[in-house]
Amino acid sequence: MARRALISGGAGFIGSHVVRAFRAAGYEVSVLDNLSTGTPDNLPDGVCLHQLDICSPEAAAVVREGRFDVLCHLAAQIDVRKSVADPAFDSRVNIGGSLNLLEAVRASGAPTRFIFSSTGGAVYGDLVEPPTGETAPKDPQSPYGTAKLSVEYYMGYFARVHGLDLVALRYANVYGPRQDPHGEAGVVAIFCDRVIDGAPLTIFGDGSQTRDYVYAGDVARANVLAAHAALPAAAGVDSRAFNIGTSIETDVVALASRLMAVSGGHSAIVHAPARAGEQRRSAVAIAKAERLLGWTPEISLDAGLKETYAWFVARRTAGRA
Repeated sequence: MARRALISGGAGFIGSHVVRAFRAAGYEVSVLDNLSTGTPDNLPDGVCLHQLDICSPEAAAVVREGRFDVLCHLAAQIDVRKSVADPAFDSRVNIGGSLNLLEAVRASGAPTRFIFSSTGGAVYGDLVEPPTGETAPKDPQSPYGTAKLSVEYYMGYFARVHGLDLVALRYANVYGPRQDPHGEAGVVAIFCDRVIDGAPLTIFGDGSQTRDYVYAGDVARANVLAAHAALPAAAGVDSRAFNIGTSIETDVVALASRLMAVSGGHSAIVHAPARAGEQRRSAVAIAKAERLLGWTPEISLDAGLKETYAWFVARRTAGRA
């Protein structure tokens, strides 16, 4: 029988790439998603969709009764600004929803490997020089980052006390096809949409702030590798945590320039006031993922930008806003 994977948030941007990666690896794939930000259009045919909130008893029942080989938990409240405006809601979804699924895995008694999508930028903050390793001091600057790190600490408890098989993947700035350019979107998606329109690209501050841009397909491959890798025993919050990025810092001005080079666009660049509290530099060290997961990023930034822009053009051609 085929191995079975459940992807929470699988109808969303990153989740839909993870779904396809597990399908390509021969898994029978199910998705748990309330479609608050995802859409069934992101899913390939043959995927079972459970339209449920991760905080609900019904979602817990799917996990408890499904006895999946792997559960990739990507469903989350992802808007940092919303986490600041309503930290209680962010906590309910990102901590409460995660605990709901962890408890369901525990109750199932199944040897499910639970792979949590954490954040490599928001948990480390500006305390250390990039690229940041997994054992660096943690200093989340938002309720969102605090919630993600809290779930990692809860995972340590579930591993030590209940013997659950748990992994945390700390993503850098993920970009790629199917990212939503509206709301709390990544800068690549926003810039792609505006280049197509010939509209100016807004850069906050002087644009020297850096991020580590990793392609969604590479992130999805990391999830599949994490599902199969032989891992060390849980021994502290960082023991089974892996940074997933490129270790390369790219500033926003350079990102805009490279996007216009691969797209042939000619959007003007305008500067707006810097955003208070914005992290200045971010990139993650990936030697641990290379060594223990056998993972390394394969898609260069220019190649990834080209693929992403082409997807946005095709989406616009098909009449989707």
